[in-house]
Amino acid sequence: MARKKPSTRRRFGAIRQYRSGRWTASYHDHLGNEHRSPETFETKTDAEVWLTLVEADLTRGNWIDPDTGRVPFKDYAAAWINERGLMPTTDELYRRLLWLHILPTFGEMPVKGILPSHVRTWNAGRRQATGATTAAKAYRLLKAIMETATDDELINRNPCRIKGAGSEDAPERPVATIEQVFELAELMGPRWRFMVFLGAFATLRPEELAELRRKDVDLDERSLKISLASPELNTGKRATGPTKSKAGKRTIHLPSFLDIPLRQHMAWHAEPGPEGLVFVGEKGAPFRRSTFGRKFRKARAKVDGLPRHFHFYDLRHTGNTLLAEEGASLKDLMVRMGQSSTRAAIIYQHSTDGRQRQLAATLDTRVRTTTGHTRPAPPEPPNGAPTGAPVVRPLRRLI
Repeated sequence: MARKKPSTRRRFGAIRQYRSGRWTASYHDHLGNEHRSPETFETKTDAEVWLTLVEADLTRGNWIDPDTGRVPFKDYAAAWINERGLMPTTDELYRRLLWLHILPTFGEMPVKGILPSHVRTWNAGRRQATGATTAAKAYRLLKAIMETATDDELINRNPCRIKGAGSEDAPERPVATIEQVFELAELMGPRWRFMVFLGAFATLRPEELAELRRKDVDLDERSLKISLASPELNTGKRATGPTKSKAGKRTIHLPSFLDIPLRQHMAWHAEPGPEGLVFVGEKGAPFRRSTFGRKFRKARAKVDGLPRHFHFYDLRHTGNTLLAEEGASLKDLMVRMGQSSTRAAIIYQHSTDGRQRQLAATLDTRVRTTTGHTRPAPPEPPNGAPTGAPVVRPLRRLI
């Protein structure tokens, strides 16, 4: 190793020059531990400037031990997920995003070594490889992990600084007509017909339907009590537990036209006993997402006008759209949907062109009723005006 020249005395830290001509710097932190500059400097002035900045950080309390940020990102990310206490489906999603999209690039890098330039290059590559939606989800996860690293004082600043990179510009969910819902329900067959009705007209999530039990159903009140959910993970296992949020614990009242379908389904297809599942497969086992999905896709293909990307979850969107068009308030929708935020509820509201025409007609009727004006007849052209010629008349108060 090259011999070092004697150190230069300083008030804070020390500077030395190697035989190569480059300079290095060192200092002691408030605990007496020695730290060296992570790289050498071309000039003595550069080394002095670096020491001055370190001293300023120590004085202001902004100094971060460089050794703490050297933990591999893969280890820090794994601990981050384990400490979150996530719902099973969210935990599965985060681990999949990490494994497939984040760790291949950042896994072996130290947390402190991840720079904004690295994040920009990685994000651009993900958008090309996976599309905007998956790239946005992966970016949000990386940003959240690095934000915690900032709070833990492993790094000074989050390197995820791309504006809009975490936003998803997903297309609006399709909406089925009432006729299409009924046709889809009939095509699904007697066992699954009522599940389609509940997806649309009770706006229930698939995981809530999977855990619905006979004790939760009140035939006389025509109501359902929702308190648990049983999402199916990619492994095929079900993670039964509380609903997605506290707001998900609710009572759903069904419209009267579902009275007979409800009683028929409970008598013919639900398991016996208070703990009996409301929806089970032909062989008596809890319904599987894969099996149900195949039936749903076959039925969907036979319904005129339903797009190929129409999913069972879109029935929930359809039901909430119908409720909104009937005048349900945002709070009404939030309670029925089991949503705790207005932002989530707004996603499911969909103003169709037909609804806009209906609103205009309703406003027209109300104003005419209030003012006493009737609908005016089309004006007759003045004498001598050629047929089809535009007629200009003074503005009058006609409604």
